[in-house]
Amino acid sequence: MHGVRKELVLMQARAVGLPLHEVQLPADCNDATYDAEMGRALIRARAEGITAVAFGDLFLEDVRRYREGRLAAVGIDALFPLWGLNTQALAREMVRAGLKAHVTSVDTEQLDGGFAGKTFDDRFLDDLPACVDACGERGEFHTLCYEGPMFAAPLSIRSGEVVQGGRFVYADVLPAP
Repeated sequence: MHGVRKELVLMQARAVGLPLHEVQLPADCNDATYDAEMGRALIRARAEGITAVAFGDLFLEDVRRYREGRLAAVGIDALFPLWGLNTQALAREMVRAGLKAHVTSVDTEQLDGGFAGKTFDDRFLDDLPACVDACGERGEFHTLCYEGPMFAAPLSIRSGEVVQGGRFVYADVLPAP
C-alpha cells in the first residue's frame, strides 16, 4: 500500500545508518500470514538481543494495542515516542526541520488521487482537506522520506509513473541514474 521500491528502503536504511531486517511477505498477504511472518521476525530479533521497538504511531489505539500485544508475546517492549502529539504541529515541525518526502500513495476513498506524487511540504499541508490527518495517520497517504537531519546524505531519486491500483493512486519513485 506504500508503493515504495525495496531498493529505496535499502537506500534509506544506509542513509540513516540503521540495519534493516527484511521480512518477506507475499503480494497477496493475508492477516494470518502477516502475523506468522512478523512473529518469526520478532522471535529472531529477541534472540539477537533486541529488547524494544519504536513506532511512529500517533493516535490509533487499536493499532497500538495490536503492536503491544505482538511484541509482548515475545518479550519486546513497544515504544511510542510520538504518541499523542498534535499531528498538524508535528507535520509542520518535520518540514521546518528539513524533512523532505515524496507522496507515494493516496487512498482515494480518503483523499483525492491528485495528491499522489506531490512533495510533503507546507503547500501540501495547506492543500489537505480538514478531514485528512496531516501525518496520514489513518492511511490517507504514504510517503517516502528522502532527505532530512537523520540522513547522512539525501537519497538520489527521481519521479516515476503515477498509476491507479484499486482504491490507491501510486506515484512511483526511482533511484536517480
